Parts: sequence; C-alpha cells; structure tokens
Amino acid sequence: MSDEFYRMKRLPPYVIAEVNAMRAAARAGGEDIIDLGMGNPDLPPPDHVIEKLVEVARKPSAHGYSQSRGIPGLRRAQANYYGRRFGVDIDPESEVVVTMGSKEGLASLATAITAPGDVILAPNPSYPIHMFGFIIAGATIRAVPTTPDEHYFESLERAMAFTVPKPSVLVMGYPSNPTAEVVDLAFYERVVAFAKEHGLWVISDLAYSELYYDGCPTPSILQVKGAKDVAIEFTSLSKTYSMAGWRMGFGVGNKKLIAAMTRVKSYLDYGAFTPIQAAACAALNGPQDIVEKNRQLYHKRRDVLVESFGRAGWDIPSPRASMFAWAPLPPALAHLGSLEFSKQLLTEAKVAVAPGVGYGENGEGYVRIAMVENEQRLRQAARNVKKYLQSMGVNTPAGRSAG
Repeated sequence: MSDEFYRMKRLPPYVIAEVNAMRAAARAGGEDIIDLGMGNPDLPPPDHVIEKLVEVARKPSAHGYSQSRGIPGLRRAQANYYGRRFGVDIDPESEVVVTMGSKEGLASLATAITAPGDVILAPNPSYPIHMFGFIIAGATIRAVPTTPDEHYFESLERAMAFTVPKPSVLVMGYPSNPTAEVVDLAFYERVVAFAKEHGLWVISDLAYSELYYDGCPTPSILQVKGAKDVAIEFTSLSKTYSMAGWRMGFGVGNKKLIAAMTRVKSYLDYGAFTPIQAAACAALNGPQDIVEKNRQLYHKRRDVLVESFGRAGWDIPSPRASMFAWAPLPPALAHLGSLEFSKQLLTEAKVAVAPGVGYGENGEGYVRIAMVENEQRLRQAARNVKKYLQSMGVNTPAGRSAG
C-alpha cells in the first residue's frame, strides 16, 4: 500500500501556514499579536441579514437538503446585482450558480473542465486556488504576470505560441489578491478579444468588486460585449457584506461553464444551508448602505496604514482597491526574503503578515498586509514595526514618528 498519493505529491507545503502556526502558538502563549496576515473581516454582517438567518432557521422545513445550484431567489438576487451594478443582463436559470464561497466555485470549475495534462494560464503571484485548483485537477500551470500592462499581453502571446499543448484556460483576478492591482474595461476588452482569437476560456475572480477607493469603481469582464461567449466570473459576499464565514459566492457567465460546474457540484454537495442562502438574498436585495460604509472604513484604514508605516520607516504603496497592501520588503532587509522577514516581524514586532512567496515565486520580496484591524491597532502595529526596524539598523526618516 503506497502513501505517495498523486495529488499530494503535486501540492507543495503551504508556506503561509508556517507563519499562521507561529501566530497561533504565540497567541496561545498569551502574546498580543496584531494579525494583519489573513484577509478575515473583523466587522459583523448587517443586522437585517442576521435576522433573516435566524427567522428562516426557525422554520422546521428549512433544515433539509438545499439546492446545489442555489435556491431560485438567490440566483435572481445575484442576477439583479449584476444588472444594477454593471448593467449586465444575466439569466438566473442558466447563467448563475451559487457556490460555497468563490474558492469552492473555482475548485469545482477546475474539476469540471480540466483534463490531466491541460495547460492553464494563471497569474503569479496569485491567490493559491487560482493555480492549485487546477493542479489538483491534473493540469499544468504556465505563469503569466499579474501587472496588467503591455508585458502581460506579450506573455500571453508567447504562451500561446510556444506551449504544447496549447493553453485552454486563462485565470485572472482584479482587484488582485495579493497585489491589489486593478484594471479598466479596455483591459477586459483586449482579454476577451484575445480569448476568442485563441480559443481560451477566461475565469475572472472579482471577489473584491466593492472594495475600491478614490472614486474608481471596478468593472466586470461581463460588461464587455460578447464576454459571456468565453468568460465566467466569480464573486463573493465575504468582503462586501462581512460574511466570510458564511461561505457564500457565485459563478456568473458562460452557460456551458455554468452547466459543467453545476453538474460536478450536484455530485459533491447539496448547497449551502437554506437559511444562509435566504440571508444572502437579504444582503443582496436589502439596504446597501453597508457596502459604502465598509468601503469607507477600509479606505480610512488604508490611509492610516500607509501613513503610519511610512513614518515608521517602511514605505508601502497605497492600494487602489481590495483589503490588502502589497508591500515590498524594506530595502535594508530585502536579503532576508519574505518568509524570514515575516517570521521576524511576528516574533520581534508582534505583527503577523503573509509572506509574498506564499502566492508564487514572483511574490518573493513582498509581504501582503491585510487591513483587518482597526485604526488604533494599525498605529500600534506601526510603532512595533518602527522598533523592530530600528533594532535592525533601519532608521526612521527624520522628523517622522510612527504614531
């Protein structure tokens, strides 16, 4: 009997888990760790959403199996969201499937459409499921850049010209996790045209669609004319409504991809608990003031993070979207690498961040900082970071303080 399981051999150790284990151990030992590592919202969902969950959960009929593809009302609610937010007409019967978070949706789709040996174009650095969902399904990954510039399209052209077999799927996610980069509609127009020319399916991860700043709403690839011919898009309620633990997401777009994923899911699950789906309807159909409130809160946290860490001696580019900052290591400490730097930041500054290498080899030299603590805690983190940097010989800029 062999314990060398095929898929386990294709999965490297999860680098980020190493820092997470250190954080958990430190907290178990009574240390006050400021956790900026995991993108886990610290805010509650709206009251009316929780009330709907409780209301439906009290019904005796609500505790049986649900629907794997999602209850009809929830699929309609998501279709209506696309209509009012992006001006896109969506058929809730054939162009929407409810997923248990966008992560499960991406993995189910990879299982549905991937054959062993298929080549998938995926960004590097990237949220791990973008790559490993397909690796688990037996595919091979060819990395493309994350930065949406001309080099991105040059990389796509090279991949199609020199890869055997030719790639069949292009994965992307903007606003990007982890880099927080954003794109405009013209970028998506080029992607759709490229996909049609080369026979590619396009998977867009739009989990951070509502966390945009500076008055620049993020577009959907489905706004492009003809995009539904080649594209599917995943969204989530996790960040928009602070419902991460509820595991509510959606796949929207191409009918063939939706049907394939729905068929696979029908073998794997019976859908999320019906009261959760009903509460998700309440989130999408009810008052939307929470969306703007959360956006403004993360916007303010972004400004506090960038300003206070800059005063501490660590210059961090200001993200235009998402709940993350993609921070290059301080130049004087770049030699440590992202994993060792993250470990030292945890042990010496009591601040947890995610090492960039955990998102792919091109993430080396960076860490991802999640804006999931309040402003006071962010400023405290900056003070701790300042002390750590000074202990390492990195001086705070003259005339500046971290507080």
